[in-house]
Amino acid sequence: MTASLPREVHVPLADFIDHLERERRSSARTVRAYESDLRGAFTAFVELGHQGGPENLRSRTIKAWLASVHRDLAPTTRARKLSALRSFYRYLVKRGRVPKNVADEIPSPKLPKPLPRALDVDEVFGLLDAPVGEDVPSWLVRRDLAMLELLYGSGLRASELCGLDLGDVELSRGTVRVLGKGAKERLVPFGGKADAALDAWLGERPAVASVGEEALFVGRRGGRLSDRGLRRRLHHRALEVALGRIVTPHALRHSFATHLLDGGADLRAIQTLLGHASLGTTQRYTAVSIDRLQRVYDAAHPFGEGGE
Repeated sequence: MTASLPREVHVPLADFIDHLERERRSSARTVRAYESDLRGAFTAFVELGHQGGPENLRSRTIKAWLASVHRDLAPTTRARKLSALRSFYRYLVKRGRVPKNVADEIPSPKLPKPLPRALDVDEVFGLLDAPVGEDVPSWLVRRDLAMLELLYGSGLRASELCGLDLGDVELSRGTVRVLGKGAKERLVPFGGKADAALDAWLGERPAVASVGEEALFVGRRGGRLSDRGLRRRLHHRALEVALGRIVTPHALRHSFATHLLDGGADLRAIQTLLGHASLGTTQRYTAVSIDRLQRVYDAAHPFGEGGE
C-alpha cells in the first residue's frame, strides 16, 4: 500500500490489510478488493473535508460520500464498499483504536431482488415424466410425483405443501385448501395430472403413514414430511433425470406463475393463486416473461440478434 493518504489513515489501513493477509488468510483477490475500496473511500473522505484519522470520521461524511457516488455506482457496488468500511472499523474497534463502528450507523443500499428463475416447460415435463429407477419403492415414486404435481400444478410454497393435511384435498372438486403466510387460507385448483398422482399416492399412503397421522405427505418413518425432506427429494429427482441445474420448490412455484403469465393469465388471478398480499410481488413475473419474450425475439426475428 502506497503512502498517498495521510499517515493517520495510511497506517491503520496498512495494518488492516496485513491482518487480512496474515491472520484471516484472505485470498489475494479479496485483499486487493478491500484495499481498493478502502483507499477509494478515504480518498473521497479527504476530498469531502475529512481531516485526521479514522477515529475522526463522522457518519455524515460517509453519507455524503455514498450520495456522491449514487449515480455512478450500482447498488451492489455501493453495498460492497460500505461493507468493506464496516469490516475495517470492526477491526479497529477490536484493536481499541476507535470507540465505535461509525459505518454501522449507515443503512445498506437497497439491493434489487433477483428475478425468479423459472424452468422451461420441457424441463418441467422432464422432471415429472422421466422414468424412475427400478430400485425405488412404489410408495416413494407416487408420493414424490404427487408432490411435484402439486408444486408445479398449484404453485404451492414448500411450507404450504408440507403443511397439508388429508382433509385439505378435495379430489372431487380438484382443489386444495392451503394455509399461507399470515395464516391466510386460500383454495387453489389443480389439474388432471395432479389429481391422478394424488389418487395414486393416497392408495399407497396407508401402508406408510403412522396411525393417526393427518399429514398428506409423510416420510419413511410415517410422520409429516419436513421442508428439508422435500428439498432433498426434489434435488435427488433433478439429479436422477440429469436436468443439469438445481431445482427448488420455489423454482417450481416461479415456473407455475411464469407459465401462466406466458399463457395469457390475468395478473390478479395469479396473485390470488399464489397467495400474494401485494400485486407488486406478483408483478415480478412480468419482468421474467418479458425477458423470455426478448430471448425468443432475438433468436427468431430478422431484426433480433440472432436474425440474419
